[in-house]
Amino acid sequence: MLLEGQKVLITGASRGIGRATAIMCARHGADVGLNVYKDPDATADVVAEIEALGRKAFVYDGDVADATSAPAFVKGAAAALGGVTAFVSNAGICPFHSFLDMPQDVFLRTLNVNYTGAYYMCQAAANQMVEQGGGGSIIAVSSISALVGGEMQTHYTPTKAGVHSLMQSTAIALGRYGIRCNSVMPGTVATDINKDDLADPAKREYMEKRIPLGRMGHPDDIAKVVVFLASDLSSYVTGASVLTDGGMFVNLQ
Repeated sequence: MLLEGQKVLITGASRGIGRATAIMCARHGADVGLNVYKDPDATADVVAEIEALGRKAFVYDGDVADATSAPAFVKGAAAALGGVTAFVSNAGICPFHSFLDMPQDVFLRTLNVNYTGAYYMCQAAANQMVEQGGGGSIIAVSSISALVGGEMQTHYTPTKAGVHSLMQSTAIALGRYGIRCNSVMPGTVATDINKDDLADPAKREYMEKRIPLGRMGHPDDIAKVVVFLASDLSSYVTGASVLTDGGMFVNLQ
Protein backbone atom coordinates (compact mmCIF):
# COMPACT_ATOMS: atom_id res chain seq x y z
CA MET A 1 0.00 0.00 0.00
CA LEU A 2 2.58 2.52 -1.15
CA LEU A 3 0.02 5.26 -1.82
CA GLU A 4 -2.26 4.91 1.20
CA GLY A 5 -4.24 8.13 1.61
CA GLN A 6 -2.91 9.74 -1.57
CA LYS A 7 -5.02 11.54 -4.17
CA VAL A 8 -3.65 10.79 -7.64
CA LEU A 9 -4.85 12.49 -10.83
CA ILE A 10 -4.25 10.89 -14.23
CA THR A 11 -4.93 12.09 -17.77
CA GLY A 12 -5.78 9.68 -20.56
CA ALA A 13 -7.05 7.37 -17.87
CA SER A 14 -9.64 5.23 -19.64
CA ARG A 15 -7.30 2.98 -21.64
CA GLY A 16 -3.77 1.63 -21.95
CA ILE A 17 -1.10 2.97 -19.63
CA GLY A 18 -3.46 5.49 -18.04
CA ARG A 19 -6.02 2.86 -17.14
CA ALA A 20 -3.38 0.50 -15.75
CA THR A 21 -1.90 3.34 -13.71
CA ALA A 22 -5.27 4.33 -12.28
CA ILE A 23 -6.01 0.79 -11.14
CA MET A 24 -2.47 0.23 -9.82
CA CYS A 25 -2.68 3.44 -7.77
CA ALA A 26 -6.01 2.33 -6.34
CA ARG A 27 -4.53 -1.05 -5.44
CA HIS A 28 -1.87 0.82 -3.48
CA GLY A 29 -4.45 2.80 -1.51
CA ALA A 30 -4.97 5.98 -3.53
CA ASP A 31 -8.18 7.71 -4.49
CA VAL A 32 -8.01 8.52 -8.19
CA GLY A 33 -9.06 11.42 -10.42
CA LEU A 34 -9.56 10.36 -14.03
CA ASN A 35 -9.36 12.72 -16.97
CA VAL A 36 -10.93 11.01 -19.99
CA TYR A 37 -12.22 12.12 -23.37
CA LYS A 38 -15.38 10.76 -25.00
CA ASP A 39 -14.87 7.17 -23.83
CA PRO A 40 -17.88 6.39 -21.60
CA ASP A 41 -17.80 2.58 -21.77
CA ALA A 42 -14.10 2.23 -20.94
CA THR A 43 -14.43 4.91 -18.27
CA ALA A 44 -17.29 3.09 -16.57
CA ASP A 45 -15.20 -0.08 -16.46
CA VAL A 46 -12.16 1.54 -14.86
CA VAL A 47 -14.32 3.40 -12.33
CA ALA A 48 -15.96 0.10 -11.37
CA GLU A 49 -12.55 -1.50 -10.81
CA ILE A 50 -11.34 1.38 -8.66
CA GLU A 51 -14.48 1.39 -6.53
CA ALA A 52 -14.31 -2.40 -6.16
CA LEU A 53 -10.94 -1.82 -4.50
CA GLY A 54 -12.62 0.44 -1.96
CA ARG A 55 -11.22 3.67 -3.38
CA LYS A 56 -12.91 6.82 -4.67
CA ALA A 57 -12.94 7.74 -8.36
CA PHE A 58 -13.60 11.21 -9.76
CA VAL A 59 -14.19 11.54 -13.52
CA TYR A 60 -13.76 14.62 -15.68
CA ASP A 61 -14.55 14.28 -19.40
CA GLY A 62 -12.50 16.88 -21.23
CA ASP A 63 -9.96 17.37 -24.01
CA VAL A 64 -6.50 18.07 -22.57
CA ALA A 65 -5.76 20.16 -25.68
CA ASP A 66 -8.34 22.65 -24.41
CA ALA A 67 -6.52 24.83 -21.89
CA THR A 68 -9.69 25.27 -19.83
CA SER A 69 -9.74 21.54 -19.07
CA ALA A 70 -6.69 21.71 -16.81
CA PRO A 71 -8.03 23.92 -13.99
CA ALA A 72 -11.49 22.38 -14.27
CA PHE A 73 -10.14 18.85 -13.89
CA VAL A 74 -7.68 19.62 -11.10
CA LYS A 75 -10.06 21.79 -9.06
CA GLY A 76 -12.92 19.35 -9.52
CA ALA A 77 -10.80 16.39 -8.46
CA ALA A 78 -9.34 18.25 -5.48
CA ALA A 79 -12.82 19.13 -4.25
CA ALA A 80 -14.15 15.61 -4.73
CA LEU A 81 -11.18 13.70 -3.36
CA GLY A 82 -9.89 16.09 -0.72
CA GLY A 83 -6.79 17.43 -2.44
CA VAL A 84 -4.11 16.39 -4.91
CA THR A 85 -0.88 14.68 -3.89
CA ALA A 86 0.29 13.29 -7.24
CA PHE A 87 -0.39 14.08 -10.87
CA VAL A 88 0.31 11.83 -13.85
CA SER A 89 0.39 13.44 -17.30
CA ASN A 90 -0.30 10.48 -19.55
CA ALA A 91 -2.69 11.55 -22.33
CA GLY A 92 -1.09 11.22 -25.74
CA ILE A 93 -1.67 10.38 -29.39
CA CYS A 94 0.57 9.10 -32.18
CA PRO A 95 -1.08 9.14 -35.61
CA PHE A 96 1.69 7.76 -37.82
CA HIS A 97 2.33 9.95 -40.87
CA SER A 98 5.13 10.75 -43.32
CA PHE A 99 7.09 13.99 -42.86
CA LEU A 100 6.96 15.60 -46.31
CA ASP A 101 3.18 15.70 -46.52
CA MET A 102 2.31 16.10 -42.84
CA PRO A 103 -1.09 17.81 -42.62
CA GLN A 104 -1.09 20.87 -40.39
CA ASP A 105 -4.08 19.64 -38.44
CA VAL A 106 -2.35 16.33 -37.61
CA PHE A 107 0.81 18.14 -36.51
CA LEU A 108 -1.03 20.67 -34.37
CA ARG A 109 -3.36 18.12 -32.80
CA THR A 110 -0.40 15.95 -31.78
CA LEU A 111 1.45 18.96 -30.38
CA ASN A 112 -1.57 20.25 -28.49
CA VAL A 113 -2.50 16.91 -26.90
CA ASN A 114 0.98 15.60 -26.15
CA TYR A 115 2.85 18.74 -25.10
CA THR A 116 0.57 21.76 -24.68
CA GLY A 117 -2.00 19.70 -22.79
CA ALA A 118 0.71 18.24 -20.57
CA TYR A 119 2.09 21.70 -19.85
CA TYR A 120 -1.18 23.22 -18.70
CA MET A 121 -2.24 20.13 -16.76
CA CYS A 122 1.08 20.02 -14.89
CA GLN A 123 0.85 23.74 -14.22
CA ALA A 124 -2.67 23.40 -12.79
CA ALA A 125 -1.64 20.46 -10.62
CA ALA A 126 1.43 22.32 -9.36
CA ASN A 127 -0.64 25.37 -8.44
CA GLN A 128 -3.06 23.15 -6.51
CA MET A 129 -0.18 21.52 -4.61
CA VAL A 130 1.33 24.91 -3.76
CA GLU A 131 -2.09 26.17 -2.61
CA GLN A 132 -2.33 23.13 -0.32
CA GLY A 133 0.99 24.04 1.29
CA GLY A 134 3.45 22.28 -0.99
CA GLY A 135 4.67 18.76 -1.44
CA GLY A 136 3.64 16.29 -4.08
CA SER A 137 4.79 14.42 -7.15
CA ILE A 138 4.30 15.20 -10.84
CA ILE A 139 5.03 12.41 -13.30
CA ALA A 140 4.94 12.69 -17.07
CA VAL A 141 4.72 9.67 -19.33
CA SER A 142 7.29 10.51 -21.99
CA SER A 143 8.71 7.81 -24.28
CA ILE A 144 11.90 6.21 -25.49
CA SER A 145 10.97 8.21 -28.61
CA ALA A 146 12.19 11.32 -26.78
CA LEU A 147 15.72 9.99 -27.31
CA VAL A 148 15.51 8.54 -30.82
CA GLY A 149 13.98 9.43 -34.17
CA GLY A 150 11.07 7.87 -36.03
CA GLU A 151 10.46 8.18 -39.76
CA MET A 152 6.69 8.24 -39.34
CA GLN A 153 6.81 10.11 -36.02
CA THR A 154 8.41 13.46 -36.83
CA HIS A 155 5.46 15.19 -35.18
CA TYR A 156 5.37 12.82 -32.18
CA THR A 157 8.96 12.37 -31.01
CA PRO A 158 9.57 16.11 -30.42
CA THR A 159 6.51 16.26 -28.16
CA LYS A 160 7.86 13.44 -26.02
CA ALA A 161 11.26 15.13 -25.86
CA GLY A 162 9.43 18.26 -24.79
CA VAL A 163 7.62 16.47 -21.97
CA HIS A 164 10.94 15.01 -20.79
CA SER A 165 12.50 18.50 -20.80
CA LEU A 166 9.44 19.96 -19.08
CA MET A 167 9.95 17.64 -16.12
CA GLN A 168 13.59 18.67 -15.85
CA SER A 169 12.70 22.37 -15.80
CA THR A 170 9.73 22.03 -13.46
CA ALA A 171 11.90 19.99 -11.07
CA ILE A 172 13.98 23.14 -10.68
CA ALA A 173 11.04 25.53 -10.57
CA LEU A 174 9.03 23.50 -8.05
CA GLY A 175 11.71 22.00 -5.82
CA ARG A 176 11.39 24.91 -3.38
CA TYR A 177 7.79 23.82 -2.78
CA GLY A 178 8.73 20.21 -2.12
CA ILE A 179 7.20 19.08 -5.42
CA ARG A 180 9.12 16.39 -7.29
CA CYS A 181 8.91 16.14 -11.10
CA ASN A 182 10.02 13.08 -13.06
CA SER A 183 9.31 11.33 -16.33
CA VAL A 184 8.84 7.72 -17.32
CA MET A 185 10.12 6.65 -20.75
CA PRO A 186 8.31 3.54 -21.94
CA GLY A 187 9.64 1.50 -24.81
CA THR A 188 7.31 -0.51 -27.00
CA VAL A 189 4.17 -1.16 -24.99
CA ALA A 190 1.24 -2.93 -26.60
CA THR A 191 -1.69 -0.48 -26.40
CA ASP A 192 -4.38 0.93 -28.69
CA ILE A 193 -1.95 3.62 -29.85
CA ASN A 194 0.25 1.12 -31.73
CA LYS A 195 -1.94 -1.94 -32.23
CA ASP A 196 -2.22 -1.45 -36.00
CA ASP A 197 1.55 -1.06 -36.34
CA LEU A 198 2.24 -4.16 -34.25
CA ALA A 199 -0.31 -6.19 -36.20
CA ASP A 200 2.48 -6.69 -38.75
CA PRO A 201 4.12 -9.99 -37.62
CA ALA A 202 7.51 -9.01 -39.03
CA LYS A 203 7.45 -5.66 -37.23
CA ARG A 204 6.44 -7.28 -33.96
CA GLU A 205 9.13 -9.94 -34.24
CA TYR A 206 11.77 -7.29 -34.93
CA MET A 207 10.70 -5.28 -31.89
CA GLU A 208 10.72 -8.30 -29.61
CA LYS A 209 14.23 -9.30 -30.78
CA ARG A 210 15.48 -5.83 -29.89
CA ILE A 211 14.28 -6.16 -26.29
CA PRO A 212 16.80 -7.94 -24.02
CA LEU A 213 14.05 -9.07 -21.65
CA GLY A 214 12.43 -10.81 -24.60
CA ARG A 215 8.92 -9.39 -24.56
CA MET A 216 6.84 -6.33 -25.28
CA GLY A 217 5.99 -4.08 -22.38
CA HIS A 218 2.60 -4.24 -20.71
CA PRO A 219 0.76 -1.19 -19.35
CA ASP A 220 1.24 -2.57 -15.83
CA ASP A 221 5.02 -2.39 -16.31
CA ILE A 222 4.76 1.37 -16.66
CA ALA A 223 2.14 1.73 -13.93
CA LYS A 224 4.49 0.15 -11.38
CA VAL A 225 7.17 2.75 -12.09
CA VAL A 226 4.61 5.55 -11.78
CA VAL A 227 3.55 4.22 -8.37
CA PHE A 228 7.20 4.23 -7.28
CA LEU A 229 7.65 7.85 -8.40
CA ALA A 230 4.42 8.90 -6.68
CA SER A 231 5.39 7.19 -3.43
CA ASP A 232 7.74 8.13 -0.62
CA LEU A 233 10.16 5.49 -1.88
CA SER A 234 11.30 8.12 -4.40
CA SER A 235 11.38 11.02 -1.93
CA TYR A 236 14.86 12.14 -3.11
CA VAL A 237 14.22 11.65 -6.83
CA THR A 238 13.40 14.66 -8.99
CA GLY A 239 14.36 15.75 -12.49
CA ALA A 240 14.91 12.11 -13.39
CA SER A 241 13.77 10.04 -16.34
CA VAL A 242 13.25 6.32 -15.95
CA LEU A 243 13.70 4.19 -19.06
CA THR A 244 11.11 1.43 -18.83
CA ASP A 245 11.74 -0.44 -22.04
CA GLY A 246 13.00 -3.93 -21.20
CA GLY A 247 16.50 -2.77 -22.23
CA MET A 248 15.59 -1.84 -25.82
CA PHE A 249 17.37 1.51 -25.82
CA VAL A 250 20.76 0.11 -24.86
CA ASN A 251 20.55 -2.75 -27.35
CA LEU A 252 21.92 -0.96 -30.40
CA GLN A 253 23.08 -4.07 -32.28
